[in-house]
Amino acid sequence: MPFSHDLRVRYGECDPQGIVFNPNYLAYFDHTVTELWRASAIGSWDSMVERGVDVVVGEANIRFRAPARFDDLITVSAEIANLGTTSLTLDLAIHRGDEILIEGWLRQVFVDARTWAKTPIPDWVRDALSPYLKGQTGT
Repeated sequence: MPFSHDLRVRYGECDPQGIVFNPNYLAYFDHTVTELWRASAIGSWDSMVERGVDVVVGEANIRFRAPARFDDLITVSAEIANLGTTSLTLDLAIHRGDEILIEGWLRQVFVDARTWAKTPIPDWVRDALSPYLKGQTGT
């Protein structure tokens, strides 16, 4: 089941044409991932790091379909497409009402919080994120 989070487009996130400046869509993705962690049993980002793991972006992809504009209320949805050994892939979409504006995905790699070496995804993270696996029907 997808996780979703609403955001209001702020003036400073827009270019002179009044549309969201392209890099801000990645910031919206990042913000939504942080809120997904908070909504799941993982908790805050700091609590995950305190347990010895961190996450870094290994790859990002964005497909632009239509622009978001200043003061739009947008919804960012995130769903876990794959839970690998050391990384996960999230499918993300940004909507304004029923209109899909942006589609994309992030591959996030789990690392040891002290050494930054790649590390397996802990079982407690897998358990926390399992309700958001693509194809799941409940949280």
